[in-house]
Amino acid sequence: MPNINFTTQGCSSNLRESEIMMGLLNNSGHNIVNDEKESDVNVVNICTVKGDTTALREIRRLKKLHSDKKLIVAGCITKSIIPKIKNIDKNISFINTHNFGRISTVVENSLNETVLELLDKKYEQKVNLPSVRKNPVVGIVPILNGCNYFCTFCSTKLVKGKLFSYPIDAIRQDVKEHLKSGCKEIWITSNDTGAYMVEEGGKQKLVELLEQILSIPIDFKLRLGMMNPGNTISILDELIEIYKHPKMFKFLHIPIQSGNNEILKLMNRKYTVDDFVQVADAFRREIPQITISTDIIVGFPSETDEQFNDSLNIIKKIKPDVLNLSRYAAREGTISAKMKQISTNTLKQRSRIMTNLFRQISYEKNRKWISWIGKILIDEKGKNDSWIGRNYCYKPVVVVNGDFKLGDEIDIKIFDATEFDLRGHKVG
Repeated sequence: MPNINFTTQGCSSNLRESEIMMGLLNNSGHNIVNDEKESDVNVVNICTVKGDTTALREIRRLKKLHSDKKLIVAGCITKSIIPKIKNIDKNISFINTHNFGRISTVVENSLNETVLELLDKKYEQKVNLPSVRKNPVVGIVPILNGCNYFCTFCSTKLVKGKLFSYPIDAIRQDVKEHLKSGCKEIWITSNDTGAYMVEEGGKQKLVELLEQILSIPIDFKLRLGMMNPGNTISILDELIEIYKHPKMFKFLHIPIQSGNNEILKLMNRKYTVDDFVQVADAFRREIPQITISTDIIVGFPSETDEQFNDSLNIIKKIKPDVLNLSRYAAREGTISAKMKQISTNTLKQRSRIMTNLFRQISYEKNRKWISWIGKILIDEKGKNDSWIGRNYCYKPVVVVNGDFKLGDEIDIKIFDATEFDLRGHKVG
């Protein structure tokens, strides 16, 4: 049977869909390989949320190095990127995020010189499916598809479509299967976990879902994925209480995107800066060491120097542990792409200023962990004989020269810190 290699871009949801596609192909008798040099077919699961550039670069690279091999483009495929990909190679097949369950059909047709384009929208559960996990101790579990926001800068709604939440029982069963197969960490993921079941009458059921997952009588850690502030406010108190559960990583990903309310309104974000601050402050009061991750876009169309300074000030105020910084880039088909764009030089300058500010904050915050003693869960193999584990706040801890394996839980002491991680050694 042919060998299939996967390259995955973007978020954890994309990674999970690649794992499922690999599982489906494996069940169909295909061989999954981790080296594109050994493959007969290369599948690129692309992300276009931040634009087309990264996806197109990878597709060109694969065609240049492996022109004799079949190439399939999967994932978040926008209408605008399709002709650009066909200009690279008209024989590339397409299978979008709504049709990935038919990957075996696309692979087999591609091998038989038949080009397929499966690009229609379907709303199906993406849980309890076969998979080949990239990380044997991390189980990624999607809880919904789509989005109930329609941000003017984002293509997610265009690609993913309307909100479609999966049943609690199905999600809980998916988690159990991951745990039974050896996972130690569960990542709950979606485009906005706070929107879980909003389409079913407007009432979120995220807390109820988490209670059901945490009740599984197996030892594991749970990481909750991104939540928009507008979908978090109404369940804030209950959510904080569930975060106090010992199985929950004390990690909160809540994007603000801009520190200025006028820009947020232009983005159609449907919350205010005060809403974001309310959520962050409430969590910090109850769980002081919680890791807060946020997202910022610099250079949104019409953003003035004063409005950019508002974003700098909110970062100074909240002092997030993780900052996902993006320079604004226009996505075809979005409303903001039609607005007056800011110059590239201004984008670069603002990005540099924001990055330097955050690096100072991150370094100062990480140094506060020095001398901390506690447990970490080894979940990643690092460089040069190092291992990477996570403590209860999901802080990355690098440990060198240990005889460890993925899934080990060890006691460590932090002796140093960088702006990116903590450094520790085993104790006891």
